[in-house]
Amino acid sequence: MTWHINILTLFPEMFPGSLGQSLSGRALEKDLWSYSAVNIRDFTADKHKTVDDTPCGGGAGMVMRADIIEKSLLSVKTPGRKIYLSPRGKPLTQSLVKELAATPALTLLCGRYEGVDQRVLDAHEFEEISIGDYVLSGGEPAALILMDACIRLLPGVMGNEDTPLEESFSSGLLEYPHYTRPVSWTAANGQTYDVPAILTSGDHAKVAKWRQEQSESLTRKRRPELLKSK
Repeated sequence: MTWHINILTLFPEMFPGSLGQSLSGRALEKDLWSYSAVNIRDFTADKHKTVDDTPCGGGAGMVMRADIIEKSLLSVKTPGRKIYLSPRGKPLTQSLVKELAATPALTLLCGRYEGVDQRVLDAHEFEEISIGDYVLSGGEPAALILMDACIRLLPGVMGNEDTPLEESFSSGLLEYPHYTRPVSWTAANGQTYDVPAILTSGDHAKVAKWRQEQSESLTRKRRPELLKSK
């Protein structure tokens, strides 16, 4: 079954964007995943195609209207799991990515301006997901990131099926450092850097142990909260 994404957006031309290239692009050509970008403006009734209005209670900015968003949502035949990309949502983690990648259909709502009317989120039980503790100009870049993270986990997308298992967060730790040829390399600063000898030793058990130690060390230095959650 093809993994399908519905995107409710004011800027459908932003899709597939970078997802039309490289691994995800080839997967799209092979129908391993598909998408439909729904233009929310197509469901307005006035000549100006107005999708927003001033916030009740006052304040700066504009808010996207619940009735317009609902019409765009109801045009989707199979909405599946409904997600609103929002900085106040639960964090997008690798475990959540795996869960979403195993869900046949998703509908992503991309907000703009000050956000969307809460009532449409409540009425249609949207879950809110955040890609980080910062604010973007709209939900489209966040949607692309969520989609990219999921697509690469779909069966047949990545050449080496073991690759996702060794990456950062897959085991709850950050990924170990990588090296390749040449074994000895002199950088532009004049300093010579060598590949750690253990990686060219041919002893797979020692290599695995070294990589595990490196992952634990990096996690302890950079993301200690990940160790506390284990």
